[in-house]
Amino acid sequence: MIKRALISVSDKTGIVELAKELDSYGVEIISTGGTAKTLSDAGIKVINISDITGFPECLDGRVKTLHPNVHGGLLAMRSNPEHMKQIKELGIEPIDMLIINLYPFKQTILKGHVELEEAIENIDIGGPTMLRAAAKNYQDVVVMVDPSDYSTVLEELKSSKEISVKTKFKLAYKVFEHTSHYDTLIAKYLRDKLGEEFFPETLSLTFEKVQDMRYGENPHQKAVFYKEVGANIGCLTNAKQLHGKELSYNNINDTNGALELLKEFDEPTVVAVKHANPCGVASADNIYDAYVKTYEADPVSIFGGIVAANREIDGKTAEEINKIFIEIVIAPSYTEEALNILAQKKNIRVLQLDNISAKLPAGTYDMKKVAGGLLVQNYNNELVNVEDVKVVTDRKPTDKEMEDLMFAMKVVKHTKSNGIALAKDKQSLGVGPGQTNRIMAAKIAIEYGGDRTKGAVMASDAFFPFPDCVEAAAAAGITAIIQPGGSLNDQKSIDACNKYGIAMVVTGMRHFKH
Repeated sequence: MIKRALISVSDKTGIVELAKELDSYGVEIISTGGTAKTLSDAGIKVINISDITGFPECLDGRVKTLHPNVHGGLLAMRSNPEHMKQIKELGIEPIDMLIINLYPFKQTILKGHVELEEAIENIDIGGPTMLRAAAKNYQDVVVMVDPSDYSTVLEELKSSKEISVKTKFKLAYKVFEHTSHYDTLIAKYLRDKLGEEFFPETLSLTFEKVQDMRYGENPHQKAVFYKEVGANIGCLTNAKQLHGKELSYNNINDTNGALELLKEFDEPTVVAVKHANPCGVASADNIYDAYVKTYEADPVSIFGGIVAANREIDGKTAEEINKIFIEIVIAPSYTEEALNILAQKKNIRVLQLDNISAKLPAGTYDMKKVAGGLLVQNYNNELVNVEDVKVVTDRKPTDKEMEDLMFAMKVVKHTKSNGIALAKDKQSLGVGPGQTNRIMAAKIAIEYGGDRTKGAVMASDAFFPFPDCVEAAAAAGITAIIQPGGSLNDQKSIDACNKYGIAMVVTGMRHFKH
């Protein structure tokens, strides 16, 4: 039987309606500060927390509920005679229901330009303590932290005058999820404030659900999309969907891959991705020409793929896009004409992402879940270290070749290993992704390139273990190669380049992507 409830909420959604219902059942309501005023103004009889503790709120409200009269009332086990005897002797009355929202720490830090002192003041102390106490004693205390649970509890009260143990247990679980999330946000905020890139001995991560997916990578797998809490500028979690059905698991994964590659470029660029690998990339003076070049890079693979652009999509470009089936288009903006054209196809997803070119901040984690563990590394924000770039062949690359070499390196950096990318005139010509040996990746890229490979350049994500890739490049008319170097057989590849008049640049920086 619920006789006493303690209510203290920052989010007052639905709290007056709930309190009125509880009051109608004869439940005595205890409250604090602003919540007590809200309930009193609504005509609900409220006992101030100070009347329960016998002690006034102090230290600017930092201390008001940290008292045995509160925690004894929450933690006393009703089935334990000794507990009940002790609280009676101490003059402590049981508290049967606790309704708490914590200080708005998340909302505070997300405002931007928040001083550390303000963030610290929005760290709740008494709230989590009470929540944990009530949840620990869930058999006897109904604890709610989420306004969406108010109706469930009221329905049970109306139908049976009690709350089932099953419901109490579920509510207790939600409390520990909530306080864990809350504490993890605080820890992350303070870790970021240190301004150091480091890997803590214990790593707590927290995410919030964006949506349930229709299914995962395959139809028999269940899946959910979660997002990190924070600004996430330029990230897919901030994209606004303007048209089309909801995104699938694979859509999100592939689009994220397209965005990561797109961020390598400052000039107007379009990236096409299929199964998380680039199939066409091109830069030009305007986005229309960039798209046309991207399409022409691989007109077969782009079908059913993802198209990402770092400039506004206009009507002319939208007309070109609509000539084939594209799963997703993502861009920073669209003209009204472009949106009307793209919307003619009901199955295309149209996404708008402000600040699409924004680089990920330093300290961003790149994570891969493995069975029983988590691999964590800092994000691969580098392409080459200019000081380490060396020409190792007799022939030096021309300025144009060097420009194309860096373009190709950007593409291969975001290609699954072993990866090879060919490029010419700021356009990818062939991509060989995810092969178990490098020569096969080279052959695939060259085959995609076809007759266009003459005068093109080649980029490799890792060193050449043998000169076979150089020989294949020479046969295809490729004139310059960029690769990290570092193989025991580097000299054999260099000698082969000299034999065929190919310029070779080594960077000293590998870009494996698994």
